[in-house]
Amino acid sequence: MNELPLNGVLVVTLEQAVAAPYCTSRLADMGARVIKVERPEGDFARNYDEAVFGEASYFVWINRGKESVALDLKSPDDRALIERMLAVADVFVQNLAPGAAARLGLGADALRERHPRLITCDISGYGEAGPGSRLKAYDLLVQAESGLVAVNGAPGDWGRIGVSLCDIGAGMNAVIGILQALMQREHTGEGAAIKVSLFGTAAELMAVPYLQARYGGQSPQRVGLKHPSVAPYGAFRCADGRDIVISIQNEREWRQFCEVFMGDVSIATEPRFAGNPQRCRNREALDALIQSRFGALQHAEATELLTRANSAYASINSVEELIRHPQLRTTPMPVGDAQALLPEVPYQTPWSPRAFKPAPGLDADGARLRAEFAATGSSAAAAVGAGR
Repeated sequence: MNELPLNGVLVVTLEQAVAAPYCTSRLADMGARVIKVERPEGDFARNYDEAVFGEASYFVWINRGKESVALDLKSPDDRALIERMLAVADVFVQNLAPGAAARLGLGADALRERHPRLITCDISGYGEAGPGSRLKAYDLLVQAESGLVAVNGAPGDWGRIGVSLCDIGAGMNAVIGILQALMQREHTGEGAAIKVSLFGTAAELMAVPYLQARYGGQSPQRVGLKHPSVAPYGAFRCADGRDIVISIQNEREWRQFCEVFMGDVSIATEPRFAGNPQRCRNREALDALIQSRFGALQHAEATELLTRANSAYASINSVEELIRHPQLRTTPMPVGDAQALLPEVPYQTPWSPRAFKPAPGLDADGARLRAEFAATGSSAAAAVGAGR
């Protein structure tokens, strides 16, 4: 069995919702021991839905492999318990409301003064400074505030990106920062304070529209599945109602598409379509011509011809079709007495998990953890901190 990269690393996380749990679940996948500290009522993401054998889909997905302890951090005894955990921890992650961790005495500066080898990671909505730093920052709000909504979808009513992109991206960035800090500590012996914000994550995702608007003088418009500067590009409907997206990127591909799929190579050199700038200027006529061809074909016939033409295409699939997709790979995970299949981790390594560990019940490990960390310097506590 392959040694996991983060074996021996102890992560204590004061987390809720999505961004921080996403981060710490990925650290758990890498072998870290992750102790999830929850409020007595639990992480509110436990109650988002009951889709996975009675458990919440978000919670199952991003809390696998953790231990749970429910603490009231206004209680002196519970405060003392988390302090004993942090005394031997390698990493502390938190995504409480702005200023909440500091008011509890768990701010990065105070913690790193007490524990110089500790790596802290604070995940916030808008960062810790500036006029927006105290704003609540759920994923949709950050999508709107950062401009992501302004470049997403088609003209008309605004549309949310259908997954929690800002939360997930912030969690990924937190993982990147923590792994860098763990490597840096190997050289310096010192921990570090990592700061990640949802807004900063979204703004970085917006780098190309930002550069186009700031230096090119023109903001990209919402064009749906079309491309503002490439044609043909977008969705076309087959005779059976299935939609296919195509993307023709160069003249060689355009000629092959016309010859094999359209069945008329002369279209490639027609003055209106002989070159991408001309095709973009005459997009409406071009799209109508291509749609007439798709409309005469069943989905299977169209994909066969597109494959023969070596054209770039994709079917617009439903979530149900994703479940049946031949390229989808899944990993089993226990959920209660049942077993769920989750999409496998998107990077393949010799130590990638063959099965995910379950997500914990609320305070499922509370009694054991209270005993383990009952006194500073206990042999059990010292053992879990050996990675430091």
